[in-house]
Amino acid sequence: MHERSLPCLPIDDAQRFVLHNEIHTRPSATFKLPALIVYVAVLNAGVSVSDECQHLRQLAGQDSLDIDQMKGNFLQLQSDQFKIIWERHTEFTRYTIVQALPVHAHWGSTLPDLATHVATGMAWLKGIPGKTITAIHLAMLNEGMDDPDAIYKSKLWLGEGTVIGAKMGRTADANSHSHLITNLRIGADGFERILVMAAPGTSENRAGRIAQRLLELETYRMMSLLSLPVAKQLASKLATTEAQLVEITARLETNTVSDEVLLSDLASLAAQVESTTAEHSYRFSAARAYDAIVKERISEMRERPLSGIQTVGEFMQRRLAPAMATVNATSERLAALAQRVSRASALLRTRVEIAAEAQNQQLLEKLTRGQALQLRLQSTVEGLSIAAITYYVVSLCLYLGKALKAAGLNINPEMLAGFSTPLVLLVCWRMIQHIHRSLKEL
Repeated sequence: MHERSLPCLPIDDAQRFVLHNEIHTRPSATFKLPALIVYVAVLNAGVSVSDECQHLRQLAGQDSLDIDQMKGNFLQLQSDQFKIIWERHTEFTRYTIVQALPVHAHWGSTLPDLATHVATGMAWLKGIPGKTITAIHLAMLNEGMDDPDAIYKSKLWLGEGTVIGAKMGRTADANSHSHLITNLRIGADGFERILVMAAPGTSENRAGRIAQRLLELETYRMMSLLSLPVAKQLASKLATTEAQLVEITARLETNTVSDEVLLSDLASLAAQVESTTAEHSYRFSAARAYDAIVKERISEMRERPLSGIQTVGEFMQRRLAPAMATVNATSERLAALAQRVSRASALLRTRVEIAAEAQNQQLLEKLTRGQALQLRLQSTVEGLSIAAITYYVVSLCLYLGKALKAAGLNINPEMLAGFSTPLVLLVCWRMIQHIHRSLKEL
């Protein structure tokens, strides 16, 4: 969004309206009771928004649906028979179809075949792109709260299985605004069934909020449990990796193999742990986030017990909490293993560095001794050099004396060479000293 100037305010930040309107995105549906909500959540890995748009266009009257209408990852479509809500999330997409409750599904009826009464058609439901993670038939009635046989009648509608439920929320007179009953079992048609009995005066907005809360609760419960099979599969792999680390640490302690071999083994083990962490860290982080949403939705229900059955919160605590404890324990175990491998690597590197420093010290000592010997040899060579230079210079003086004698001068060449020898030695020695001083000043 471009910045714009307002009469009484500085220029808007580019994200102001986007961030402000975020609170108004994905509003809950509004509908009259009684109603039937057919809800399907699918994993959308490999499914594009374009694919989902193409499928939504197959609905009656939606031929002109444009993908630009789906940019916000939320869309409500209304027809004469139903309302459908499309919501795309990071890992899953939700389709919520709200329609009038079929006549045969009235309060106290036996288990109806709801599959043949989906307003969008079973073929359309089956063609939703993605893999089903949650499918629910949520029936919402505006009767039954005061029926003493409510639990028995709900079993006729829900089918076999132990039911759970609760009184939800409190109104101004401290009464619940609705009752929830379900068995959280997947039926032969692939759908779970949830029954909500609301007060006769329940508003359309409240009905929408109740439905949204329950559907999100079950969806995020399933999404949080996606990490449980991963955690179970990792258990044996982590046990093997931990055993390898113990064995490497033992060899590090006893110093039975070379540091190069240990370092290679530790590097290989660290690569395995890092690869496992990179592969599964998102799944575990997502599980914690989904579990937090589940707990939040349960808290928002403000449950009170119905006589003789567990509340949803109690049921989730007993069933979901151990699963999430396993996931969290595996995540922490993986993180702890990575830290242990890192510490073992640090210890080995320290030992290698100490050994390298000791070798460097020995090398320096050898170099120092070599330099001292080289200095002695250099002094010896310098003495020999002075003698050699003196010899050659004196020889030149001898030849010079012979030449002068041959030229007629009264000169004794041997005497000239003998007397010049001390002088030549002194000059050569002074020259060598001068060279030494010049080198030190460099």
